[in-house]
Amino acid sequence: MALTKNDIVSNVYDLGFTKKKSVDIVESLLEIIKNTLEKGDNVLISGFGKFSIKNKDQRRGRNPATGSDLTLRARKVVTFKCSGKLRKKINGDG
Repeated sequence: MALTKNDIVSNVYDLGFTKKKSVDIVESLLEIIKNTLEKGDNVLISGFGKFSIKNKDQRRGRNPATGSDLTLRARKVVTFKCSGKLRKKINGDG
C-alpha cells in the first residue's frame, strides 16, 4: 500500500496541528520541492535522500501497441537517490 499525501497530512495532524494547518504545511513543503526542481536545483534532505534533475537525450523508441518506430523527444526527468541512513533503515541495519 502506498503512502498518500492524505496519509502524510494525517500524520502531521497527529503532531497537534489543526487539519487546515497540516494541509498547508504539506502543500508548502511540496511546492518548495517542486519550485526548486523546476529551477534546476537539487533537493537534498539529510538522512533521507537527494532529488535531482537529469537530462535525457532524444532517442528512438517503439510504440508497444502498434510496434511502429518513433522518436522520443529530449526531456528532463526527476531522479531520487536515497541516503545511506535510509538505505540501512530499509534493509534493517539501522
